[in-house]
Amino acid sequence: MITRYRLVAARLRTELPSLEQLVARASTALERAAHQPQDQDYFLAAAALDLHGFYAGLERLFELIAEDVDRAHPGGSHWHRDLLAQMTLEIEQVRPAVLAPETSATLADYLDFRHIVRNVYTFNLRSERVAELVRDLRPTFDLVRRDLTTFARFLADLSTADQADSAV
Repeated sequence: MITRYRLVAARLRTELPSLEQLVARASTALERAAHQPQDQDYFLAAAALDLHGFYAGLERLFELIAEDVDRAHPGGSHWHRDLLAQMTLEIEQVRPAVLAPETSATLADYLDFRHIVRNVYTFNLRSERVAELVRDLRPTFDLVRRDLTTFARFLADLSTADQADSAV
C-alpha cells in the first residue's frame, strides 16, 4: 500500500467542503453588497478575501500533489503559474492530469486575482471584477470538484494497486 497516495486523496476530499464554504460565503457577500449599498465596499472586500482564500486553498492542494505525487515542485518567480500548468500535465507512468484544460484556464483568472488581492489595498479593487469572479465561482468550483474527486479516486486506487498485484 502506498500510504502517501491515500493521504493526498484524503486531503483532497477533506478540503473540498472548505472550498465550497468559501464559494457560498463569496456569493453571500456579493448579494449583501447589492442589497446594502451603503456597506458595499465592506462586502466586496469580504468577497475578495474569499476569492483569494479559494485559490490559495487550491494552490496548497496543488503543492501537496506536486511534492507527494510528482516529487517535483516548480521554482522561480513564476512558480504559481507553473504549478497550475503542472496540474494539467499527464505524467507518464506517474499520474493522469489533475485538472482538465478548461478547469485550468478558468483558474488562471483566480490565480491572477489572488496576486492582486495580495498586492493592493482592497478599496482599490474593481467591484465589477470582484462581482464577475464571484458569479463564475460556482461553475468553476464544480469543475474543480469534478477534477479533484476523479484524481482522489485515482490515488486511492493506485494506493492499493500493489496489494492487488500480490494477490494474483
